[in-house]
Amino acid sequence: MATLVHTLADHTDDVNYCAFSSSCLATCSLDKTIRVYSLNNFTELPYSPLKGHTYGVHCCCFSPSGRVLASCSTDGTTMVWDAGDGRVLAVLAQPSGSPVRVCRFSPDSTHLVSGAADGSLVLWNMQSLKLYRSGNVKDGSLVACAFSPNGNFFVTGSSCGDLTIWDDKMRCLCNEKAHDLGVTCCDISSQPISDGEHGFRYFQMASCGQDNQIKLWLILFADFLGVELKYKCTLNGHSAPVLACAFSYDGQMLVSGSVDKCVIIYETTTGNTLHTLCQHTRYVTTCAFAPYSPLLATGSMDKTVNIWHFDLKQPCAANAVENESKVAVEDWSEDDVSAWLCAQDLADFVGLFKRNNIDGKELLNLTKESLANELKIESLGLRSKVLQKIEELRMKMVSVPVPDEFLCPITRELMKDPVIAADGYSYEKDAIENWISNKRRSSPMTNLPLPSLVLTPNRTLKMAISRWLETQQK
Repeated sequence: MATLVHTLADHTDDVNYCAFSSSCLATCSLDKTIRVYSLNNFTELPYSPLKGHTYGVHCCCFSPSGRVLASCSTDGTTMVWDAGDGRVLAVLAQPSGSPVRVCRFSPDSTHLVSGAADGSLVLWNMQSLKLYRSGNVKDGSLVACAFSPNGNFFVTGSSCGDLTIWDDKMRCLCNEKAHDLGVTCCDISSQPISDGEHGFRYFQMASCGQDNQIKLWLILFADFLGVELKYKCTLNGHSAPVLACAFSYDGQMLVSGSVDKCVIIYETTTGNTLHTLCQHTRYVTTCAFAPYSPLLATGSMDKTVNIWHFDLKQPCAANAVENESKVAVEDWSEDDVSAWLCAQDLADFVGLFKRNNIDGKELLNLTKESLANELKIESLGLRSKVLQKIEELRMKMVSVPVPDEFLCPITRELMKDPVIAADGYSYEKDAIENWISNKRRSSPMTNLPLPSLVLTPNRTLKMAISRWLETQQK
């Protein structure tokens, strides 16, 4: 269960970002200020708000020790503050003067990255507070950045949709087109993953974009392969562009915020939805987990920051939509139905359904007549949308899961034209051809070099999929 424990409403304009240290929460806004709160009682610290930027503040972040706070702004600067007393330690001007959209500290606090709207990227030395290296993304504005836990590399995301991996000398190691309509945020889990079989080391990364999607990736380092960014899966749930994503400290959860006004918490190992939170009244622009406590902060264009306390052992009812049977849905409470409405982008109906005491059983029995006559939903389009979602819910409750061997390992979708690659695995033809065309010569499953690029139609598997589909239509 995720419980709203506090709402901060001190900003006078859109909240753009929030960040935790071990003892504080910092928030920044288009109102040109950064506010800092104690986690003990969520009161504002004596030196807050921090004022110094002349235009809206886009991003803020604490150094790993929590002693230093950085913020960046449309005014073309990144400001460095003492988190103990609020003193300005430095004003770092982007060489191009372009609005700075994102800033991040390296894990050892020796460097600070700032990325700007013109695609310029600066790595600042935090001891000398001088420019150390600079570069540019190949296209678009630089809007996202995340460091690896060991500090050996960092990833940037751009408005043209690219994810770029850089080493600590600002050399480009890898570039990948990730989101067609532009990246909005990215984050790397603080817990690396080891591959005992091959000795490779993976770093799990999430990215989100204007295409409504959240994608999970594995960044692989291997001596003979160099650096590889490997697509893992896509997390669904949002019905509009996703503006923010962040891993929990242990890497077991991922949170996202969207233009659909909802916040979704996922379990990273399964991709299942744990919680759907719909309390904000405008776009959710930022979300962050606290490093050492079960707290989550979400910020919005509604000028507020919500603080949540969550219990990892109790998944919410929204997860039941994907995993429980029809009987479980019939047992849903009114609150469970409210959570489901939020997950389906129907949050506007929560009050109406609660006033009419719609629980799980009532939900499954709703008809176009009851929606019109009893619930008084006048719009035919809205009634149709609600009925469509209810019908999808009914179908999910009785559907049979697709056998895993029928799913393409790359897309995780049912294969239509399966082919066998030289690694012995079967893939959807278009997916593996696209994989190879992007100059990847390694197996998507083993990461080992493919001895041949020949693809052989898997007619036996295709027939098995066809027979399974026929049984589902009866």
